[in-house]
Amino acid sequence: MFFRLLRLILVLALVVAAPLSFEAAAQGVGQAPAGLVADQQKIIQGLTTKADNFEKQTQQDGEDDSTLVDIRLQLEELSRQSLTSALAFRTRLGEINSRLEQLGPPPAAGQPAEPDIVSGERQALTSEKAEINAVIAQAQTLSIRISGLIDKIGNMRSALFRNLLTKRYVLSDALSPQVFSDARDEFGNFYKAVSSWLSFAIKFKFQAILAATFVALGLALVLLVGGRRLFGRVFEADSSNEDPSYLSRLSVAFWSTLLPTVAVAAFLGSTIFFFNYYNVLRGDIGLFLNALAAVIGVVFCVNRLTNAALEPRLPNWRLIPVETGPARWLVRLATAMAVVIGANYFLSIVNDKMGSPLSLTIARSFGAAITVGVILMLMAMLRPFRARDGSWRPWPAWLRYTSLALGLFTIVAALLGYIGLALFVSQQVVVTGTALITAYIGFLSAQAIGEEDAFANTSVGRWLSAKSSYEDTALDQLGLVVSIAINVMIVLVFLPLILLMWGFQPGDIEAWAYKLATGINIGSVTISVTGILSGIVVFVIGYFLTRWFQGWLDGSVMARGKVDTGVRNSIRLAVGYAGVALAALVGISAAGIDLSSLALVAGALSLGIGFGLQNVVSNFVSGLILLAERPFKVGDWIVAGDVSGTVKKISVRATEIETFQRQSVILPNSNLINNAVGNWTHRNKLGRIDIKVGVAYGSDVKHVHAVLLEIARSHPLVLKNPEPFVLFSNFGPAALEFEIRLFLADVMNGNIVQNDVRFTVLEKFDDQHIEIPSTPRAVVEAKKHVAWPTDDDKIEADFAEQQEAKAQAEAEAKRQAKSGRKTRKPDPD
Repeated sequence: MFFRLLRLILVLALVVAAPLSFEAAAQGVGQAPAGLVADQQKIIQGLTTKADNFEKQTQQDGEDDSTLVDIRLQLEELSRQSLTSALAFRTRLGEINSRLEQLGPPPAAGQPAEPDIVSGERQALTSEKAEINAVIAQAQTLSIRISGLIDKIGNMRSALFRNLLTKRYVLSDALSPQVFSDARDEFGNFYKAVSSWLSFAIKFKFQAILAATFVALGLALVLLVGGRRLFGRVFEADSSNEDPSYLSRLSVAFWSTLLPTVAVAAFLGSTIFFFNYYNVLRGDIGLFLNALAAVIGVVFCVNRLTNAALEPRLPNWRLIPVETGPARWLVRLATAMAVVIGANYFLSIVNDKMGSPLSLTIARSFGAAITVGVILMLMAMLRPFRARDGSWRPWPAWLRYTSLALGLFTIVAALLGYIGLALFVSQQVVVTGTALITAYIGFLSAQAIGEEDAFANTSVGRWLSAKSSYEDTALDQLGLVVSIAINVMIVLVFLPLILLMWGFQPGDIEAWAYKLATGINIGSVTISVTGILSGIVVFVIGYFLTRWFQGWLDGSVMARGKVDTGVRNSIRLAVGYAGVALAALVGISAAGIDLSSLALVAGALSLGIGFGLQNVVSNFVSGLILLAERPFKVGDWIVAGDVSGTVKKISVRATEIETFQRQSVILPNSNLINNAVGNWTHRNKLGRIDIKVGVAYGSDVKHVHAVLLEIARSHPLVLKNPEPFVLFSNFGPAALEFEIRLFLADVMNGNIVQNDVRFTVLEKFDDQHIEIPSTPRAVVEAKKHVAWPTDDDKIEADFAEQQEAKAQAEAEAKRQAKSGRKTRKPDPD
């Protein structure tokens, strides 16, 4: 009665509470997060305003390439923000769609009406979904508009670059006497600007200038001096070495160019940084100082590279086998060309800041282009090689004609008024050529270091060999790592530099690096360098953690627990396979690869397994069974068919067995599962060995039995329990046959015991005059070989006479055939 009353009360409570809970749930689902739509609408409106401002700025500053690049970067950031606003509704849209599916479609005409709560909830959800879709549509429209602006900026930059190269100037105004007056006025204005800044800086910022200069100089000295102490003679050529290797010459040329240039760049860059930090520089002076630092760095790099490659003082260290006089001229001409290009660049910055007339700019660029063209032609006409007869030989034809063509093209383009094109070619010849030559020398150096046994012969390799315990193989592998690191460093350093020289802006490189890091879409596949590197790092960490855990588990836990060797090996292998598989899965997930996308690959792989990989899978499964069931373990003595030996390793595909002849036999695991396998040491090493002995007919068999039993019992390795046994096994055709059966604690000692017992049997039988018969053998007479003649010289002489007589007969026959006479036969008697 009590339970019926309790059940009735529960039913009534559920009936009353169900509508209330349903209504509360409906209101909770039908209500959007507070202010989400309104907040995102405000964000999108703000982004739209910024896009309008950038569009106006693009129209105003359409002639400045660097400004266009900055605008493009900010537009790309706006595009990412708009997409983020659209994605903010993803969770809410999922909830709405899920709830609408639960509510189902509204009832059709003629069907019973649904409750007002359900219809109200459906209407609220539909209205909210429409608002969200409207906001998402605004975000998508803004993203499309921003993409159009980015494409427009790209077209404008391309047009600017084409205009720079194809624009033709009138040279008559630029080469008039008025240019000299404009240049004098320009120099005066520049002198006043610099002198006014110097007077201000000395009066008010002198201590800051000294501090910034000394800190920058200290940083450069640390790089240069510290590098010399670390790497020794990598920087400088050793004058005492008369025959340096090609690798040594490459390394000295590359590092003596790169590292001092980096030190100078660090000094200049840190000086400008600290000047800006202490507010020493004015706006115009900052531009001038930045340009001057770039010019000094380029000229220094060109001078270092030409000196390192040509070495006017040390002929043995030259990468190019030219004579000393032409080498000096090449260094001077290359440095002069860099100075001309650097001075033109610095003066262009001054002209832009000072508002110089166009005629002065044209005259400056014209003079620089003509000078570089002349220098290129002089370098091409130089005769740097000396023949054996003392005559001078020119450059190879392809190099000579290429240099002549570039110099002539620069001069002709400048004379025709294409100043921008001529100056662009001149700059690329100097700056890009220097960067490419340095990078090429670096690639050659990395390739030479990566060759076999090359790194061990370098100064760093010899130092490591002397100061550490690295073997030649380890040093060779370290050389490969160093080679790869040098190649990566060259690409990271010189590729952006060359791109900058070809007119690209730092913003372009930054945008490409961001896309490369975050992901490149190729169809439906997204390739992310950062994701791939993260996956590799995660896998490597997981792999080494697995190896460490294997070693700790085997060496600490199982070794202290006195776990059997075979069990330890099985557990270690299982942990290793599981850890590597887990590390691979985590690495793939960290790389951003969706494992569900591999379902098709898994299906194709299963099909391939069904047809072509049956044996591989069979061996794999058999290996897992062997590791789990352990019918034998590492160290067991097994017999599998014709193979008998000790188990050395059990893997998932095959098992390694070492025979007693020290031969390693690799048996597929499926053979060991499907066929009979004998294991002498499965549970323990206790085993029995049998030794057969035959005695002559007429011997006292009881006495023989007693002697053999005494021999068996007297051996120290034979067990007393079970005790040895001697069996009179057979009446053989030539002997009475006995078997000595011995039990050993370690059957692996069977050969030793058999050997000792047989020696003892022979000794005892000889003392007791017990005869061991032998089976008669057939007598086989050895075939006598014909002896070599004792007088080889006589045989050779006879053979030579026969050959000579034969040759004379053939010569006589040919002579008679030519004379036309037949040999006359003798008359019959």
